[in-house]
Amino acid sequence: MRLENKKVIALVSKDFEDLELWYPVLRLQEEGAEVHLVGEKAGVEYPGKYGVPAVSDYAFEDIDPSAYDGILVPGGWSPDKLRRYEDVLNMVRHMDEQKKPIGQICHAGWVLISANILDGRKVTSTPGIKDDMKNAGAEWFDEAVVVDDHIVSARRPPDLPPYAKAFADLLAE
Repeated sequence: MRLENKKVIALVSKDFEDLELWYPVLRLQEEGAEVHLVGEKAGVEYPGKYGVPAVSDYAFEDIDPSAYDGILVPGGWSPDKLRRYEDVLNMVRHMDEQKKPIGQICHAGWVLISANILDGRKVTSTPGIKDDMKNAGAEWFDEAVVVDDHIVSARRPPDLPPYAKAFADLLAE
């Protein structure tokens, strides 16, 4: 399997968009990646926006991002909560500095905005935060998936197949 020995952080908090978490997580696991669900506290069940829960494997503070090969940030309403944690922002900044894959979909762009890593980057997101992305210095495109170096972004759930594939392809490099 091409992603064997790859480790990925998938961030979780209350009201994540169910498909935007689970689709890429399962896709990566199918290819052999080890994916850890990371939330504010370990062992907590976080409800998804549509009721599908996720139980965190680890707490933000327990994670050494240098031990991971990439990070996934799901959308929904959780990014507005996730971006308030310095540990989360530091994980995203570390991945950016090391040029490791960062996946963000829908409202997840808010986390990258708060981590101050979007200036000069090409991205997409849900159109609802297009202005936020542009105000953070990003060049925004209305496309299913945009890959700019190590950042993979997508708009919304219908874009999940090409988004998950693009992230997996980048992780495999």
